[in-house]
Amino acid sequence: MLGIIFTGGESPPPKTIIAQLKGKTPFIVAADSGLIAAENSGFRPQYIIGDMDSLGDEDRLRFYPPECVKRYEHDKDYTDTELAMQAVINKGCDEIWIIGGGGGRIDHIFGIRSIFEREIFPSRWITDTADIRCIDVNTGSPACLVSCSEKNARVSVFPLGDGPWEAKSKGLKWPLDNLQWNRGLFGLSNVAEKKDFSVTAEKGRFMIIMEELWQQ
Repeated sequence: MLGIIFTGGESPPPKTIIAQLKGKTPFIVAADSGLIAAENSGFRPQYIIGDMDSLGDEDRLRFYPPECVKRYEHDKDYTDTELAMQAVINKGCDEIWIIGGGGGRIDHIFGIRSIFEREIFPSRWITDTADIRCIDVNTGSPACLVSCSEKNARVSVFPLGDGPWEAKSKGLKWPLDNLQWNRGLFGLSNVAEKKDFSVTAEKGRFMIIMEELWQQ
């Protein structure tokens, strides 16, 4: 089952979100103000989770059954996104996407990025300016075949986890094959020579960040 987490921060336009979820029947959780992006795209979350400090108008919560609203104290041990992540894991979702989280506070961005280092991690993160994939040779998602909206889009690759790391690619200007990866190294500003390209993890886990100029 696909689990979708709408979180605060900048999201793609509703048109993009609708297109990416077309034909899917995901389990949807909104983390605090992620509810706004979900509703603006025509989706009604099964759960709304968080301290609701950034939601603004809480009147919209009255349209949901009380058992669907999971309110937490502001001073808590986990972020709203982490709490939403745990909810989709508890539901049994074996594929997880995060939508939102762009712009805003840099510590929030690093916080979401750190979730991708965990034993159970999202496979995709979609923000207002990027389409981010996570692949791992030890999971059911060791490869990604991507279709960018624009030719020559920038693509950056970061190793995650403990390593060792090894990757192969097709369609990138500078292939990843035979590169020596170590902790702290990364491949920045590669180029997708065509709209379609692929990256495969031969060893370890990788994050692939694709620049996206989503159409409004």
